[in-house]
Amino acid sequence: MTLRLGTRRSALALAQSQQVADALTAATGTDVELVPIVSEGDVNRASLSQLGGRGVFATTLREALLAGRCDFLVHSLKDLPTAQPAELVLAAHPAREDARDVAITRDGTPLGDLQPGASVGTGSPRRIAQVHRRNSRVRVLDIRGNVDSRLGRVRDGELDAVILAAAGLTRLGGDLGGLEAEYLGLSEWPTAPGQGALAVEARADADARLLDALAGLDDLDTRVAVTAERTVLAGLDAGCSAPVGAHAEVVDGDLRLRAIVYALDGAHRVGLDRTVRIAPLLPPDRGYGGYSGSGDGADAADGADPIARAARTGDDVARRLLERGAAGLVPRESTP
Repeated sequence: MTLRLGTRRSALALAQSQQVADALTAATGTDVELVPIVSEGDVNRASLSQLGGRGVFATTLREALLAGRCDFLVHSLKDLPTAQPAELVLAAHPAREDARDVAITRDGTPLGDLQPGASVGTGSPRRIAQVHRRNSRVRVLDIRGNVDSRLGRVRDGELDAVILAAAGLTRLGGDLGGLEAEYLGLSEWPTAPGQGALAVEARADADARLLDALAGLDDLDTRVAVTAERTVLAGLDAGCSAPVGAHAEVVDGDLRLRAIVYALDGAHRVGLDRTVRIAPLLPPDRGYGGYSGSGDGADAADGADPIARAARTGDDVARRLLERGAAGLVPRESTP
């Protein structure tokens, strides 16, 4: 038996999907073949701010899954809308990679020290706002493209810097071709909800043996953290590309969540930190298989479920951000 893994065709998508395929084969002995699929986001060259939260990187893949052209999918979690279709389940979130953003330059000049008029490339409204806050003197250019093409624009002198996800660079091998990286701390530069994490998605009615095998790839600390982050985004009614930074992690039995909502020009922001104790809820093996609920755990009713605790924390943070004025900063749009 060979399982079919649906994935986008980009080098990064293929690399991270192959990592999941290899891990599943190592755990089960089952062969996995990649099924490359072209998503709308791969052919639509509009700005991310225009594409919004319409699931342009996921919809075509999900259609292929539901049509039976593949058995499961691997997504970059930050690209997924927060509303989960009832017929699909997020079967696993493997252990998260580095969630930070990285500023890439030719000579290692820190982002905050770039000269007036220097050009910084990014297509993310959140990153654009954060760049403006870090260095209001630079020019931010709205760009799209794969990792190699963005690095090439810095190497060739077209741009002075680009902002990329550290996880993507790591999954592609980390070779910057002579460029320099400045890792941006998550305290002052929280990244997109789910950044650095993967989502392994299957049909809710898939064979129980497949769902069990995929569940074996799940990392509970990662699931707890991304549930909190994505619940913030859902509570704000903001799209995947909204100027919202949220990062959570489990540290010594505590769930620590930081969320910041930015004005599009970076001039204003509203932020909140929250720490809740979840240590008594975490099983020793850190597996998720013993918990019931939906694929993302957000509607779990069991008060002893750490996923439900994370969801409640994220929802509370979103509500408090709105009370503090975030509604006036975030372009409101549901993410079907």
